[in-house]
Parts: sequence; C-alpha cells; structure tokens
Amino acid sequence: MSETLFGIHGAALELRSQRLGMLTANIANAATPGYKARDVDFAAALAARSSGADASSAVAGATRFRIPVMPSLDGNTVELANEQMAFAQNAVAYSATLSFVEGRVNSITRALKGE
Repeated sequence: MSETLFGIHGAALELRSQRLGMLTANIANAATPGYKARDVDFAAALAARSSGADASSAVAGATRFRIPVMPSLDGNTVELANEQMAFAQNAVAYSATLSFVEGRVNSITRALKGE
C-alpha cells in the first residue's frame, strides 16, 4: 500500500537510511586496520527495490567495496574526506525525500479530514 501512496519515494527513503548506516560504519572504522569501506550503488538498489526485492536484498545486491585513491599500509580503504562527503550528500537527499513523504502524508491527512 505504501508504494501506491508514496511511489518510489518510500523505497528511496528506506534505501537512503540503510546507506547512511553503511557510510557511518565506514567513518567509525577509519582507523581500523584491514577495514574495507563499502557503499551502496543507490541506482542499482532502487532498481532492485522497484522490481520487488525487499530493501535488505536490494542493498546487499548493490553493495560495492570502495577502491581507494591512496591505499593505506594497514589495508584500510576508508578515505575519511570521501566518506564524509558521501554521508553529507546522502543526508541531504534523505532529508529531501523525507520532506516529500511528509508533504504527501499531510495532503492525505487533510483529505481525510475533509479540508
């Protein structure tokens, strides 16, 4: 039912939330030897989700390991500046999608109240 009410935006919000978690884990492990930074190919995850996959499967299928520009000697592939930038961009997109969904909920609520 949420697909008909929110269209692609409900799925996008769910996927962006999971991507925020993955980017947060990368940032938290910036000093962990051997940690491999991961990210979600958002377009691939959204396409999978739109084709009927659940959010976890869509994210799992679209998860990619980052290839560092400057590999570290300890095997960690987190490049903090890149992770912070990706996090900020995703947070802005999450906020925009959330605003759209909130607007849709408000419209439905007003319609149900007969306003």
